Amino acid sequence: MKIHLLRYFIVLAEELHFGRAAARLSITQPPLSSALKALEEELGVQLLERNSKQVALTAAGAAFLPEARGVLERVASAAETARSVAAGMRGRLDVGFTGSMIYRDMPRIVAGFNTRHPGIEVNLREMSTNEQVDALLHRQLHAGFLNAGILPTPLETLPLPNDSLVCCLPLTHRLASARSVDLRQLADETFVMFSRDVAPAYHDNVTAVFSQAGIHPRTRHAARQWLTVVALVAAGMGVAVVPETIGRAGIDGARLVRIRGMKASTTGVLAWNAQHRLAALDSFVNEAAARLRARAYRAS
Repeated sequence: MKIHLLRYFIVLAEELHFGRAAARLSITQPPLSSALKALEEELGVQLLERNSKQVALTAAGAAFLPEARGVLERVASAAETARSVAAGMRGRLDVGFTGSMIYRDMPRIVAGFNTRHPGIEVNLREMSTNEQVDALLHRQLHAGFLNAGILPTPLETLPLPNDSLVCCLPLTHRLASARSVDLRQLADETFVMFSRDVAPAYHDNVTAVFSQAGIHPRTRHAARQWLTVVALVAAGMGVAVVPETIGRAGIDGARLVRIRGMKASTTGVLAWNAQHRLAALDSFVNEAAARLRARAYRAS
């Protein structure tokens, strides 16, 4: 059924006069009569009774009128939705994040985006870096906050500010009250490490810190989240090297201490698939870039 037939019928039902209805529609009366006839034939019912003196709705026409109006309203709503999505004003984004990103820039970026783009629904999904990369490549995520340096094509990235690496010590440790620690003082300690299969970049960054310090520590325990690493340290299961922002989690029983003699940090990025572009995703990336620029300006 053609939409214009419904529109012609609605105007004619409102005017109950072919001349006035044709004038409202900016057409002549013959095509209006033809349109009504075509609609009645398609429906198999008579919608209007007309003679030389008057035009009136039949019972079928009176019942069909609100339904026809509803169809046109839904079509208009669907068109507006399509235009809004195409313009990046409405839609849905699935965004991945690693657990540690909760303590970095991710919450502020998402909150700011939600405020500025209330019509776009952002669904957050906690996933490891490797899981996010795979989901981005298979277009199962629109974007992801993850810990990696080099990502495969066609993924593009927006770098996040680096997160300094620090020592994480149990409160009962002999160096827990120190202002800074030389890693060589911990050479004989048992270290809790982040699993390499979850986030190779994190694992390799910490390993590079050990190499720079010239030590080969015992790594007896492996965890899949930084909070687990800190919790194991707090339980007296060893010491660790962790991102400084993890301290915002406020886990009792552990203390973060700066590493003396070196500047070590871990990277983070907002990543997306360049072949999976949406206007809403462009808006999200632009929002993130603007907030990161503002953050860098305030820090300068």
